[in-house]
Amino acid sequence: MATGSSSKVIRAAQKGQQTKSAIIDAALNLAAHIGLEGLSIGAIAEVTQMSKSGVFAHFGSREELQISVVREYHQRFEQEVFYPALAAPRGLPRLRALFANWMKRTSAEIDSGCIYISGAVEFDDRPGPVRDALADSVNTWLQALYRAVVQAKEAGHLRDGADEKQVAFEIHGLILALHYEARFLRFPASLGRAETGFDNILARVAVSDAMPIEADGPAKVSQLRPARSRRG
Repeated sequence: MATGSSSKVIRAAQKGQQTKSAIIDAALNLAAHIGLEGLSIGAIAEVTQMSKSGVFAHFGSREELQISVVREYHQRFEQEVFYPALAAPRGLPRLRALFANWMKRTSAEIDSGCIYISGAVEFDDRPGPVRDALADSVNTWLQALYRAVVQAKEAGHLRDGADEKQVAFEIHGLILALHYEARFLRFPASLGRAETGFDNILARVAVSDAMPIEADGPAKVSQLRPARSRRG
C-alpha cells in the first residue's frame, strides 16, 4: 500500500510539473508578443484553457508568473546562444560563435520580440522582483560576453590596447540597434548592417592573423534568414 501511495504521489508531482511547464511555455509565447506587463493569471488561463484558480495554484501571484517567464527565457537563451559557443576554441573563434548564435536568435525574434529588451522598457524604472530577475539575467549574459572578449585578448587575438569593456559594449549595442531598426522601423538591411558592424569592431581591435574566417565557416545570418512573411 505504501509503495502504491508513493507512486501516486510521484505521478501527481510529475503531472503538476508538466502542467506548470506548459503554463510557462504559453506565458513565454504570450509575453514575447505583448510584453511581461501584459501577462496576467486570467490571460494565461484563457490561453491554456485552464481555470484561474488552476493557474494561480502553480504560481501564487502574477509577479511569480512573470519571474518564471524571465527565468525560462534566460534558460532558453543560454541553451541557444551561450552553451553551443563553448564548443569553439577560446578566443576569437568563441567570440565569433557567440555573436553568430546571438544573431540567429535575434533574427528569429524580429517578428515576435525579445523579452530582455521589451522587459527593460517596461521595468527600467520600476524596482521590484521582476526587474531584479530581468537585470540579473541580462547581467549574467553580458558578463559571459565580456569574458569571451577578455579571453580573446588573453589568447593574443585582440590588440594589447583593446578595451575589453568597450568592445563588449559595442557588440551589445549592435544587437540593440538591430532590434530597433529591424523590428520597429522595418529596415530590411539591418541584419547585414549588424554583421558588418561586428566585422568593423574586429577590424579595429583584432590582430591581423586572427581575422581570417575559415572557408567552410557558417553563412551569415542575413543569408540564412527567409524573407519576412508579415509585418506588425
